[in-house]
Amino acid sequence: MKRIGLVSVLLFLGSSLALGAPLATAARGVIPKETQQVICVDYRSLKASSTALALKNRVLPPNMKEFESAVQSLGLDPDKDVESLTFATFRGEKGSGLRLIGIAQGDFSAAKLRKQFRTQKIYPKKYHDSYLYPATNGMQMTFLDEFTLLFGDDAAIKGALDARDGYAESIASNSQLTDLLNSASADSGAVWSVLDQQGTQNLMRSALGDAARLADYDTVKKRVLGSRYSMDFTNGVKFDLDVTTSDAMTASALSSLVKAGMLYRRVTATGNDKLAADNVTVDSDNDRLRIHFKADDSQFQTLLQSDLFAAVAK
Repeated sequence: MKRIGLVSVLLFLGSSLALGAPLATAARGVIPKETQQVICVDYRSLKASSTALALKNRVLPPNMKEFESAVQSLGLDPDKDVESLTFATFRGEKGSGLRLIGIAQGDFSAAKLRKQFRTQKIYPKKYHDSYLYPATNGMQMTFLDEFTLLFGDDAAIKGALDARDGYAESIASNSQLTDLLNSASADSGAVWSVLDQQGTQNLMRSALGDAARLADYDTVKKRVLGSRYSMDFTNGVKFDLDVTTSDAMTASALSSLVKAGMLYRRVTATGNDKLAADNVTVDSDNDRLRIHFKADDSQFQTLLQSDLFAAVAK
């Protein structure tokens, strides 16, 4: 199947769906330097939009389900007690693959949870100055402050605490990703996420599909540095993806490549696939490629129910 156009970009969104909020200091402090992606989930925005809920239910990724289960295992209700979930994937030691942490912030009391654990005879293990409590799915949990919880498997949660406590470098040492993080968090809206260079290169190749063969993408991708996306559900659905490149020439070349793919999609697509392609605009601005999608709620609901969306969102 040819993957070109906005529905192809939604392949990325579907595999790492997040509804976002500004990133708090406690959450930022545990994100390691070698982070590939940061995602946020704003449950307040989620509950306020039927379209956002439909998107979440349609393409909810397994990692979000696991963290929701972990939150519930502590006796918390994600819909009532949690204001936001933040996810970060980062590279561990060479050959160990990507690790995942989740950070929950909300209207709950750490003191109350500790008392609950003592009553249930759930005892923590100490790591540095933190206490790790067992959660579901092989995960552990610790308190970052009175209203912030950190989740992850043993290697992930310890890697995050190492970054916070100075035993490893944190994201503060990664200026490129920090710049993306600051700009995305400042313009958070209902949805935002950031990707590092390698993640963005993989995203663009996946989104372009056959169009990547229309030009020497392997040459262009070396000058792709990172990306951020945002999504808003205030009036319909708006999706914006900004890809940062090394220079204006690269951004322009990448824009031409994406436009070629979009043209092909508009000529060959039918039904919902064509609807998605027709609602996409592509341009470049200095060193950035910009992809914009806009649809009203009914149009987007139609896309969510299509077989094509189900196929590319896997």
